[in-house]
Amino acid sequence: MKALIQRVSNAKVSIDGQTKGQINKGILIFLGIGHEDSEKDIEYLVDKITQLRIFAHKGKPMDKSIIDINGELLIISQFTLYGSTKKGRRPDFGEAADPAKAKNLYETFIDKCETTGLKVETGEFAAMMDVSLTNDGPVTFMLES
Repeated sequence: MKALIQRVSNAKVSIDGQTKGQINKGILIFLGIGHEDSEKDIEYLVDKITQLRIFAHKGKPMDKSIIDINGELLIISQFTLYGSTKKGRRPDFGEAADPAKAKNLYETFIDKCETTGLKVETGEFAAMMDVSLTNDGPVTFMLES
């Protein structure tokens, strides 16, 4: 499982011009699910993301976690994180989970994030989405389980 996370001042996702999810200060999570991923990967990534100290506090640029600041999460499914561009000119998505499995794990990931007590907003699985954000920093990390 891969999560590209960005510390944001605000972010939103729209589908067909309608806002689906919107957050203020927090983390935008682009979540990619591979064919070998399981709920253990979810446990690892949710714990890592919610405990990662990437927010400023008292002059220290990376001292507080999203839980410490009571921030917000916006979770977007993004299978293209599993696109390999090693060969040819067209990405190969052979490592991505099949849609049924990916949707189930995506929804389980969301549920697990909601148990933290943080505000959680989402996109829509497999939809064409417009994502806009103000990256705070910029601060961006690629996490893998």
